[in-house]
Amino acid sequence: MDDPQLLETFYRHMQSILENDQDTYRDTVIDEMTLYEWWVTPHRIEGIPFHEFMMDVNARKGSVFGVEGKPGAQTRFDYANLKVQQFGDAAVISYSLLVTSNPDDNVQVVSHNESRVLVKVDGKWKVIHVHKSPDWNAPHLPPSDRGHD
Repeated sequence: MDDPQLLETFYRHMQSILENDQDTYRDTVIDEMTLYEWWVTPHRIEGIPFHEFMMDVNARKGSVFGVEGKPGAQTRFDYANLKVQQFGDAAVISYSLLVTSNPDDNVQVVSHNESRVLVKVDGKWKVIHVHKSPDWNAPHLPPSDRGHD
């Protein structure tokens, strides 16, 4: 990795999600960003209004990243197997995200795999795409109850 600003932007971006900080989130993404979040929908999500809505709801509930439980529960992110691949003004950061929280006064850890694609736009690193997938053995074929023939 050649550019120290790359990881700084990544960590600022992730902290903005943890803190429901929409201003910093907007500063670290492009408006046209795309995402795959398997637990939300099996389809691509485009733009940032979806996450702004989630952050607004979470901020009002005193929650973060969909962690349910009492308001004000502590939450932290850890990045297992973090790998940075930089190619000039483009980069892929992949890792297993560990979300640790205490929603019911008990420690709970959930995890999944993520890849974030960043590009340098006007001299600043920006997240342009996010892909999330389960870190458990999901079946290759869809369940028969999905309504597909």
